[in-house]
Amino acid sequence: MLIGEYRHNLDQKGRIAIPAKFRNDLIPGLIITKGVDACLFGFPKTEWEKVVEKINKLPISQSNSRAFARLLLSGAFETEVDKQGRILIPENLRQYAGLSKRVVSVGIQNRIEIWDEKKWDEYKKTSEENAEEISERLGDLGI
Repeated sequence: MLIGEYRHNLDQKGRIAIPAKFRNDLIPGLIITKGVDACLFGFPKTEWEKVVEKINKLPISQSNSRAFARLLLSGAFETEVDKQGRILIPENLRQYAGLSKRVVSVGIQNRIEIWDEKKWDEYKKTSEENAEEISERLGDLGI
């Protein structure tokens, strides 16, 4: 299970260290793609296959379905954790997420999210300030 928040430096070659706690889940490889909220999504290959299967079931006649499929699939990049525990993030994905020197890897159960540190801190602050409202809305859904 991928959980927790970890801060890293992005090196000159566009690599970041993957937290040791995440590495076993990523042994078969990792698919990095454009996410939402100005971050990147990183899926273990087994989870990526489930996502692609769901995307394939979306109705092609709906523009939102096509747009979501294009967002995730066109930006996808397959990578592996190297011997030093790092992954490469290609330039186009670094630009998409606005990654600078400091990045944050966040475990979200079946995926990791990779954020620029400043963007993550802003997002987290806003979410924490609205935690009561968010929890009430989720309560309406039975959570």
